[in-house]
Amino acid sequence: MKKISKALLVLLLLAVSVVGHSLYVQGSSSGRTGATQLNGEGCVCHGAPSSAVSVTISGADTVLVGSTNTYVVTITGGPLVRGGTNIAASAGTLDVVTGSGLRKSGNELTHSAPKAPVNNAVSFEFTFTAPSAAGSAILYANGNSVNFNGNNGGDQWNFAPNKTVVIATTSSATTRNRPEGFELAQNFPNPFNPSTTIRFTLPQDDVARLKVFDASGREVQTLVNGRTSRGTHFVQFNAANLASGVYLYRLETRAFSETKKMLLVK
Repeated sequence: MKKISKALLVLLLLAVSVVGHSLYVQGSSSGRTGATQLNGEGCVCHGAPSSAVSVTISGADTVLVGSTNTYVVTITGGPLVRGGTNIAASAGTLDVVTGSGLRKSGNELTHSAPKAPVNNAVSFEFTFTAPSAAGSAILYANGNSVNFNGNNGGDQWNFAPNKTVVIATTSSATTRNRPEGFELAQNFPNPFNPSTTIRFTLPQDDVARLKVFDASGREVQTLVNGRTSRGTHFVQFNAANLASGVYLYRLETRAFSETKKMLLVK
């Protein structure tokens, strides 16, 4: 009897161990929250943060009170067979974008399943709705770069640099983000294939940069880079060598910056 009892006990312990491991892996694969620099220590189950992993948050630096804006967390480096994230904000509301691979828990976001990389990067698109009062908010994120071997061995992670977003009223946003005379127009046509025209206006001679990025935040083309005369400019963007999808174009000068989306459909 004692031998049978011991055997049963061993089997029970093994079963509990396997189930516990299965639940742990399953829980990790569906993401976790409370692991950003807002309220946690990161992905400590995968060891210490690693400089081999780069995590960035891209999106507007200044937004209007109550407005909803799109941001992207991008993970590169490390093993990156799959990637995961946890995103949090000090104020405002975060939400998922359909098809982004994120789920919402409380007011934080995390991956719904480990996401495969595209062009050596894993990206998660999300929205941030600004508070109804002027001020600032901080966006936090971490990124997990895993080898997807069923355990934590060899996985790496890192924090993204915290992103401060200025929350402005209409008048102050005009002063900060759209000084009088500056304009970045929506590209035309949009959607486009394979070329489109981007129009922008400068109220005075300025150093201007007009760049195009893919949805992961990777720069794909520089259209303008240098001293540019005042007035309205029309710039042609040809995407014949690019895949279909959402692209971002951003105009920056010493006093102005704005980003818009465009859609390439082939």
